[in-house]
Amino acid sequence: MEIAIHLVIFSFSYFVQFFLFLIGAYYMIIMISGWIPFPEKKNTNKPVLYHRFAIVIPAHNEDKVIKSMIMSLKRQQYPASMFDIFVICDNCTDNTEYEAERAGACVLVRCNDKERGKGYALDWAFARIFTLESQYDAICVFDADNVVSSNYLNEMNQMLNQGHQIIQGYIDSKNPFDSWISLSYSIAFWLSNRTFQQTRYNLGLSCGLCGTGFCVKTDIIREIGWGATCLTEDLEFTMKLVLNNKKVAFCKKAIVYDEKPLTFMQSWRQRKRWMQGHTDCARRYLPKLFKKSFMEANLTALDCAIYLFQPIRFICFGLATLFSWFGQAFPMISLYIIGYSFPPEVWSLIVLFQLLFGPLVVLFEKKWNIKVLIGFIVYPFYCFTWLPVTLAGIKDAQQKEWDHTCHTRDIRIEEIER
Repeated sequence: MEIAIHLVIFSFSYFVQFFLFLIGAYYMIIMISGWIPFPEKKNTNKPVLYHRFAIVIPAHNEDKVIKSMIMSLKRQQYPASMFDIFVICDNCTDNTEYEAERAGACVLVRCNDKERGKGYALDWAFARIFTLESQYDAICVFDADNVVSSNYLNEMNQMLNQGHQIIQGYIDSKNPFDSWISLSYSIAFWLSNRTFQQTRYNLGLSCGLCGTGFCVKTDIIREIGWGATCLTEDLEFTMKLVLNNKKVAFCKKAIVYDEKPLTFMQSWRQRKRWMQGHTDCARRYLPKLFKKSFMEANLTALDCAIYLFQPIRFICFGLATLFSWFGQAFPMISLYIIGYSFPPEVWSLIVLFQLLFGPLVVLFEKKWNIKVLIGFIVYPFYCFTWLPVTLAGIKDAQQKEWDHTCHTRDIRIEEIER
């Protein structure tokens, strides 16, 4: 009986670790393949077609930052007659409406205490914009705390002319050096742009929407609807797109500067909300994505399914690392409690590679300076805090309460571009 129990433990432990290794190898191949230079598409023989954009900015009590966001949009190197700015004053109790109107935006006031959150606000706004006399070819969505590069609409227009229907812009940081938290966030997004977004665009897979700085053709929203109202509406809509055979493209030249949290508690609440929404999306979309990937041999759907599985992989990877060191210290105990574990050197090499890979990526992106170097010293601790955040998010996945992040860093686009 004891031998049988040990055999079951051994087999299960080996299977879990081998499964983690396969997923890690898959991501390694994706990252390496993504660095292969692909020629950019050119429309040199076609006349420039200017698309008409509706720019939508959901805002909940954002009077401190909304003006700078609107002014950055008014500096676009794009015909002013070809885009309109809409600010959704979503259950605001401050001066957001006044500041947005004074800056020159069209304000849509929404009051709904039951359906709270950005996803609901966007669904509400899209329905109203579609009824306007002015018709739009595409909709761009931003957060109120952003500022946008002056070439954003030109770059999106070019991507639309190339045939892309959904495009995610490059998410940068407008306050990377405010605190160790904001710097860690900035590093994480710099890495994501290079190792997640750019690689998948190069390989013909679907990139991911990031909640801000993205562009969607209105025909797509009319066809499949928005309907993304969970705590991570961007992730939910990405999965809906893939299930409808649509892919998200990536435009690294269309830059959006986002305000990052300043304190650990702000970061904890935001990341926990992300994990709550991620878990909710995994529960609802994983079976559909796996079915589509195997029934249709669809690699894009499989890639998205693997991404939805990431929180579980992260937890298992962390536990496997701890177990490997436990097994090294107490081999006889771990043999019966944990079963077989890869040598700790294997897990240590994987962790070391990930820690060294990040600085190389940032160096390649030309964001290297002494402050970023210091940031990579604290960045591993930020990554470690994802373990309790992920566990807390999974535990509270059924809670749908939206936790608003207060934005206070009013930085103009001129200051950043200068």
